[in-house]
Amino acid sequence: MLPCPAGAGSGGRSTDEGKARALLTQQQIDRRTFLRAAGTTAGALALGAATNPGRALGATVRRPDGPNVLVLVIDSLRHDHVGCYGLKPVQTPNIDALARESVRFTRAFPEAMPTVPARRSLMLGKRIYPWRNWKPEAGLPATPGWNGLTDRDVTWLATLRKAGYWTSYVTDNPFVGFTPNFAGFRKTLNHFLPVSGQVGVRQKASTISVPQLDHWLPGALQRIPRYANGMRQYLANTGAGVDETQTCAARVYTYGIQMLIESMRHKPFALVVDCFDPHEPWDPPRKYLNLYGDPRYAGNEPGDVLYKHSDYLTAAEAVRLPAVYAASVTMTDVWLGHFLDAFYASGLAEETVVVLMSDHGILLGEYGWTGKPALELHPELIQVPFLLRSPDQKGAGSATGYFASPHDVGPTVLSMTGTPIPKVMDGHDLSPLTLGKQPLRGRPFWYGGYANHLYVRDSHWAMIAGGNDRGRSLFDLRADPFERVNVAEKHLDVMADLYKKVLIDSHGTSLPYFTS
Repeated sequence: MLPCPAGAGSGGRSTDEGKARALLTQQQIDRRTFLRAAGTTAGALALGAATNPGRALGATVRRPDGPNVLVLVIDSLRHDHVGCYGLKPVQTPNIDALARESVRFTRAFPEAMPTVPARRSLMLGKRIYPWRNWKPEAGLPATPGWNGLTDRDVTWLATLRKAGYWTSYVTDNPFVGFTPNFAGFRKTLNHFLPVSGQVGVRQKASTISVPQLDHWLPGALQRIPRYANGMRQYLANTGAGVDETQTCAARVYTYGIQMLIESMRHKPFALVVDCFDPHEPWDPPRKYLNLYGDPRYAGNEPGDVLYKHSDYLTAAEAVRLPAVYAASVTMTDVWLGHFLDAFYASGLAEETVVVLMSDHGILLGEYGWTGKPALELHPELIQVPFLLRSPDQKGAGSATGYFASPHDVGPTVLSMTGTPIPKVMDGHDLSPLTLGKQPLRGRPFWYGGYANHLYVRDSHWAMIAGGNDRGRSLFDLRADPFERVNVAEKHLDVMADLYKKVLIDSHGTSLPYFTS
């Protein structure tokens, strides 16, 4: 049975989920077990396939020569909270193991943020910032860059499907998975599997007591209806910080295994597993919290944050917040590991291109802020992990400082599958980096946007400004790599030059700035 859609009730657990979770409880998932499971799980997915309008788009000519494509999206994952980046002692052994087989990008910055603009950039394979032609769209926040995807948009998944690939997508993303704004995009796929939890009602909110609710919110948020009601339902949906098998990460990757098994019957395939964790809110079990915080801690957990100055947190909450986030990152990595175990047990690794990336990070008190404030475009918010694994593992374990962005994923995987890249896609093909070469086009600087703000970066400078070229900050990365000292007043010429470069690259005389 399909996961409970947004707003619908669920009287019990999915039997399909139970079957897949049973696979995960084994000490090891061997190839024979995996392939045997494929026969039963294909049937379990049949209902979803039959009810998915994407099936009605018509058959395509099968291309038997692959390679397959697997794209793993992890929402709100800071690059400095991934072990292989070596910046913080956060445990992500499964991502790290994948990195040892991949090219690792040390300067990956999404050109469009946050969640929805980043997904559009990823799927379309082209820049969407500057959003000069943006108009608000019913059903989505009235924030610059927020639009859905239709069945008329040229995506790399639709392009692969036309070339003979079987395409599928598993996600708990509240927008991509459940809003009408992405209904057209969902129809372009052979199989789309939405996973409830971030939205919907898997269990009644009334099953969560007031003390349980208060335990998972900073004191300042406990009586704000929007946060209290949302957290109460989230806790009911996700195991309330006790049953980790009910967390969104566990369920997304469990369903991801099922979709992987189904995909094996339709090779070559392109599968996206898009997990909203570790996006807030958070309720990681205590065993993960104890990895990063005092095991004797008895206060409330800051399981959600405001997008504002961090002074609403108590001193204890401010100290605890990074531990809560790190615990959620590690838990997400654990369940990703179950998925990757199944992937390697299947024998697919030698015939599959793998990409792992995030859409943005989050501030945990740095610069005096929490959340994702659009005017604080520092690496903690805008730099993401990005891994590219070739089926033959060429370039394995290497790192590159080439500026990379989600909109490069489409041209890259199309190139690696031998599929012509549509002219509308202007992302770069990053595949030469797996061979120790450089992409055809260089990137001496990089820029991107979030709402009305933009960042511009090169090897020397990092600038943050409004689209109207006001409210500017400038940081000398050679002298100040952690971006703590604003030197804007001393280098007006540098900022003018950086802004000019953006205008030239984006073919405009100004950048958009929207007023309410």
